[in-house]
Amino acid sequence: MTYEQLKLENQLCFPLYAASHLITRRYQPHLEKLGITYPQYLVLMVLWEYEEMTVNSISKKLILNTNTVTPLLKRMESMDLITRQRSGKDERKVIVRLSEKGRRLREEAASIPGKLARGFIPGVITAKETAELMEKLRRIIGFLSEENK
Repeated sequence: MTYEQLKLENQLCFPLYAASHLITRRYQPHLEKLGITYPQYLVLMVLWEYEEMTVNSISKKLILNTNTVTPLLKRMESMDLITRQRSGKDERKVIVRLSEKGRRLREEAASIPGKLARGFIPGVITAKETAELMEKLRRIIGFLSEENK
């Protein structure tokens, strides 16, 4: 019996995992200059867009468990990037907001996506193909997210 289905080259998950890992690695030098990690960058991007959110909403947006996000937020609060405060309406909810330092970091981070795109996209994938890939990945994520509810 052959086990073609178990070959790494026949798995969808591996190229997605490898691409994600390698792209994240490309972010590291830029994020190190800002003094943040990639997961912290993701939280900041969400807050730069929405200004404030509950811990649960951040977790859902980033497709992470709250027990993963909570220590990350505590660390970010100690770095003065965010503030956390219990909701006055519902004590169970914690509202996360950008601090002034977190807002200022947005300006420094604004050039990162462009630098990365210029560094590895040309000659490999066109802008149109990138948009198509992102749409396909969003559909996969949407399907898998719904499946896990």
